[in-house]
Formats: sequence, structure tokens, C-alpha cells
Amino acid sequence: MSTLDQIRIPVEKEINQFEDFFRESTRSDVSLLNVIINYIIRSKGKQMRPLFVFLSAKMHGEINRSTYLAATSIELLHSATLVHDDVIDESFERRGKLSVNVLWRNKIAILVGDFLLSNGLLIATREKEYETLEIISTAVKETIEGEMLQNEKSNKLNINEESYFEIISKKTASLIGTSLAVGTHSVIKDENVIKEMREIGVLAGIAFQIRDDIFDYQSKGNIGKPIGNDIKEKKITLPLIYVLERSSWLEKRRIFNIVKNNNRKKKQVQELIDLVNSSGGIEYATQKMNFYCNEAIRRIQQFPENEARNSLIELFKYIITRKK
Repeated sequence: MSTLDQIRIPVEKEINQFEDFFRESTRSDVSLLNVIINYIIRSKGKQMRPLFVFLSAKMHGEINRSTYLAATSIELLHSATLVHDDVIDESFERRGKLSVNVLWRNKIAILVGDFLLSNGLLIATREKEYETLEIISTAVKETIEGEMLQNEKSNKLNINEESYFEIISKKTASLIGTSLAVGTHSVIKDENVIKEMREIGVLAGIAFQIRDDIFDYQSKGNIGKPIGNDIKEKKITLPLIYVLERSSWLEKRRIFNIVKNNNRKKKQVQELIDLVNSSGGIEYATQKMNFYCNEAIRRIQQFPENEARNSLIELFKYIITRKK
């Protein structure tokens, strides 16, 4: 299995140059904004979404300024989403460091998220990349819809497998699909190819999110959030949905009582984690994750083989085998 460094090789030079491009796009005349954004940049993760953008562009053509603009807009949107998510979820940490909302309070965190989001949209507008702007704006809309749907379902505790996939398709997978779409759009204007690449990205994004949800029920290999955090936030994800849909009425009532009323009690949260692990929830979620990843690989293999396409396939495999 390829490492992330190996996967980056076809676009390593571009990814390195992107760092400076991204920093320049976040600069502000307000010193506090610069301090907070520098903190966010220093705490950044693997920058997988820009990697999706550059690899998809390289797969279909030659990387150009439009590709850099697209990657920057995507990363700004993703960063904004993370800052806003931490406020909504009342998270204390992000990637092992204190979250922006903890260090500078919710009001400042929301404003910083808004600043990042508006900058991402402004970049495309200033450069007259209107089609890219439309693609990214659609992702913003779907991300918000996914978050709202998740909150609605969490409050009512009536989520099933169908609504789960609708939520993650909008909230997480949409942005990965958009990354492949705008990367492709930056080098070719074939709408059918752009649409196909977006759909492939959505499939990979669904697999990515299922992997995250599996982490929450495992004692090792978490991604910077405490084990059982989804339960504490009343988020019912695929591993627990599998158990619920196979439980008796009495057992469902007990599970819902823990999620709704005892979700901050360590013993009860661990009880649910143990139940998911012993009842096949992890195995089922893994099976679904592999299905979506394999489907993404099958569809991208329809395109001519080249180094970038091969790296994208390895990236799809990486997102379901990563340990954090």
C-alpha cells in the first residue's frame, strides 16, 4: 500500500508551491485574523482535498493557475467547515491541538470561518472563474444541508441507513467530489468528464467518512477526537445504525436512552462501543466502506492510465486503510 508521500509524487512540486499560494490568499489587514489563521495553517492536516484537485487536473491535462485557484478555494472552504464544526460540536480539540473556539471563543471562531469561506468564493470571483465558483457554491450549499439534516436527525434520534448516507453524501463526500470536479474543470471543459469525476469523488468521500465513523468505535488509531465522541454529540453513525436495525424494541429503547440522556457518562458510552464491536457493526461498516471505495476505483479505471490516475487510485485505497 502506498504512503501519502508516494501518492503525492506526480504533483509534489505543485503541492509544495500551493503552500505559498494558500498562505497569500489568507492574508488580512487585521492582525488578530492573521494570528488565528496562522494557527490554523500550522495545525493543518494532510491537505488531502488539494491533493485530489491537483491529481485530477494532472490526470486530464496540465496543471495551471486555475488549478491553484481551485485548490485554494477548496482548502479555504474545508478549513471554514472545520472551524464551524468545532463550534457546533463544542469540540475542544482539532488534530490534537486546542480548537479555535476554545482559544478565541465561539464568536471569533464563527467570524474566522466566515472569513475563510468568503475568501474561497472571492478568489474564484476575482479571477472570473465563474464555473468553478458555481461548482464550489453548490458544495457549500450541500455541506450546510448535510449539517442541518444531521442535527435534525440527531435531535429526533430517528436516523436510519438511508438518511445516514444522505447526510454523509452532502456533508463530507460532496466536498471530495467537488475537489475532483474543479481539478478536472481547471484543465478541460468536457462536462461529462467533470460530472463523472465528481461522482467518483463522492463515492470515495462516502468511504472516507465511513472510515472516520469506524474510528470512533475503536480504541486505537483515532483521528484527533476522543473515542465515543459521536455518541457524546448524539450522532448515530453506520456502525450503531447496523446494531439498531437488528435490535429488539427494548434494546433500541436502551440504546436511545444512552445516546439521549447518558451520552456524557463514560461507562454507558463504553457500553455502546462494546455492543457495536460485539454485534458486527464494525464489520458491516467496513464492508460498506470497501464497496464504495472499490466502486470509485472501478469507475476511474475507465479513464486512460497515467501516473496521476494511478496515484488517485492509491489515494482511494489510502483513505480506507489510514490509521488516523
